[in-house]
Amino acid sequence: MSVRKVAVIGAGTMGNGIAQVFAQAGLDVYLRDVKAEFVDRGLSAIDASLARLVKKEKLREAEARDVRGRISSGTGLEGVSDADFVVEAILEDLDAKRSLFRELDGILRSEAIFASNTSSISITKLAAATKRADRFIGMHFMNPVPVMELVEIIRGLQTSDETTRATEELAKKLGKTPVEVNDAPGFISNRVLMPMVNEAMFAYMEGVATPEAIDKVMKLGMNHPMGPLTLADFIGLDVCLSILEVLHRGFGDPKYRPCPLLVKMVDAGYLGRKSGKGFYEYP
Repeated sequence: MSVRKVAVIGAGTMGNGIAQVFAQAGLDVYLRDVKAEFVDRGLSAIDASLARLVKKEKLREAEARDVRGRISSGTGLEGVSDADFVVEAILEDLDAKRSLFRELDGILRSEAIFASNTSSISITKLAAATKRADRFIGMHFMNPVPVMELVEIIRGLQTSDETTRATEELAKKLGKTPVEVNDAPGFISNRVLMPMVNEAMFAYMEGVATPEAIDKVMKLGMNHPMGPLTLADFIGLDVCLSILEVLHRGFGDPKYRPCPLLVKMVDAGYLGRKSGKGFYEYP
C-alpha cells in the first residue's frame, strides 16, 4: 500500500509529535483538533521542536520549512477525506474514540487504514465500531514522539496481515522500530510500566520515602533515565490513572488497583507537568 497523505486526529502532545515525524518522513499531513486553539498550540509545539532540531544542526532551516509546509491543519474533518492512513490521538476514552471512528468510517475511502495511538484501550473493541475491522490497528508511539524509537504495533482480533505489514513498513519509514504485540489490556509497554509507577506511588503514600528518593533509587540503582514519579508527571497523572483502570478492569487482578493517592491527586486537578503540579511542582 502506498501512503502519501496521513491524517492525525488530535493535536495534543502525542498528536503534534506524530504529525511532525510523518512530515519529516516526506508525507503530507492534515492535523485536526476540535478547537482552533488546540490546533494552534499543536502547531506551535511543532515549530518549537523543529527549531530545536535546527539549533542542534540535525535539520537545516530549509528542511525545517519544508517539513512545516507539508502540514496543513483545521478543526473540520473535510481535510481527512483523501487520507490514505489515519492516526487517532485524542483523549483516552473508549466512547469518544468509537464515536470518532464511526464518523471517519463514513468519510474515508474503504482502502484507508485506521490506526489508534491508544496506550491501553482494546484495539478489537475500537475496530468493531467500524466497517473496516481488518484495516484497523494500534500504533502506539512513545513520548516524546520525535525522539523515542519504539512504536508498539497492536493487532486486534480482526486485523489483517496486510494491514500489519503496511503499518510496520510505515513505522520504519519514520525511522522508528515497530514491535508487534497482540491485543491485551495495556499491551506490553503499559502492562509492565504502570504497575511499577503505581508501586512507586504506594511507596510514597505509605511514607517509605520522598518522591526525590524514590526516583533517585530507580535512576541510580536501576539505570532508568527518569524516575517513576517524574515519569508519571511527564505522562500525565490522569493518563496514568486511566491506564491503570483499564488494566484493573481488564484483568480483574487487584495488583493493578490504582494507588488511592493517585486518584485523589487527579480529583484535585494535580495532573503533573501539564497542570503545573503533580508529585513535583512545575512553575
